[in-house]
Amino acid sequence: MRLSVYIARRYLLAKKSRNVINIISGVSVAGVAVGTMALIIILSVFNGLEEMVNRIFNTFDPELKITAIQGKVFDADSSKLLKLTKLDGIECWSGTLEENALLMYEKKQFIGTVKGVDDNYARVTGIDSSMADNDKFSLWSTGMRPQAIVGAGVAHNLGLNVNFIEQLQVWVPKRTGSVNLNPEEAFIKRYISPSGVFRVEHEYDSRYIYVPLQFTRDLLEYDDQLSSIEIKTRPGLDINRLKHEVAKIFGPAFEVRDRLEQQEIFYKVMRSERLAIFIILTLILLIASFNIIGSLTMLIIEKERDIEILRSLGADNVLIRRIFIIEGWLISITGAVAGLLLGLIICWAQQRFGLIKLNSETLMMQSYPVVMKIKDFIAVPVTVLLIGYWAAWYPVRFLTRKYLLKN
Repeated sequence: MRLSVYIARRYLLAKKSRNVINIISGVSVAGVAVGTMALIIILSVFNGLEEMVNRIFNTFDPELKITAIQGKVFDADSSKLLKLTKLDGIECWSGTLEENALLMYEKKQFIGTVKGVDDNYARVTGIDSSMADNDKFSLWSTGMRPQAIVGAGVAHNLGLNVNFIEQLQVWVPKRTGSVNLNPEEAFIKRYISPSGVFRVEHEYDSRYIYVPLQFTRDLLEYDDQLSSIEIKTRPGLDINRLKHEVAKIFGPAFEVRDRLEQQEIFYKVMRSERLAIFIILTLILLIASFNIIGSLTMLIIEKERDIEILRSLGADNVLIRRIFIIEGWLISITGAVAGLLLGLIICWAQQRFGLIKLNSETLMMQSYPVVMKIKDFIAVPVTVLLIGYWAAWYPVRFLTRKYLLKN
């Protein structure tokens, strides 16, 4: 094995009689290096985007969420809630009630979603960490008057400023009572003072306002109904086991979803895109590896005399084929190492200096996020070396047959 590696390394580094072979070998190394670098960079960017999305969703989505399978609301069963409170692994839970409403501020109108939450909501989610301009997530004033926390997009569309004295009007259709042709009598109108603005992500910011749960129940004419129960679990627990136990308490009429299931479509799309990009770049790398085939083909033709000398010295067919396969593999290894180093340097520079800007006003970061993971630095070189082995085996297997079958 050492002899074949030594000869292959000499063939790779030594100057060839035909300069074009050196050029093609250099192009082969460069192609493998660029493909490897691109794979590392793209996968690291996808890791960063996934981590950024997780951070956004974790601010708004609870670790577990209970909703009714049928209907928009359900009765808050005190016995089930008591069992939920006593369940090992539940740190706290929050009841929520939400409905679409017409929001009016001065002369501007906007359709948004009013989400009523109780005092535990800020503990269940990370919404308090997304408050803009050092605002506090406070739904009650010092005089125990209800207040609203408004999404940044909603505030923009309404021209709302929390420092203004003007109150926010909330209109919803009456849930009970007879049909009335008078619009004002067909709707329930309530006033509430905005006290802060939150900024999570454009989809949420342009849709939600938070209000006290009791305010929402009064607005929608409900007694103790809820739209969902959102749960915070203790760290380090088996979330699937806990989800199963919660589902047993509430029964088949309810659905219990974890964070991945709450955004299931988005995560599936993102993973599919990651896989598709990996396959596309791998195919490009495969095409680039055809240079290795060309380089080895010309080298084998040039080294016909060397093959005859090695055979006369006692080298068998296995050794001769191994020499040329190892040389092709050395091209892939050189390109893979160079690509890994370049990818590592570029990813580090993006993390450190933010070279490529994101150009988004809806996200709380200025440059593309990059997260390097060791599994990518293992999977990419393995993929490159497998392609490199095939690219070396193919010409060696068929082109050396002409010389190795000679007597």
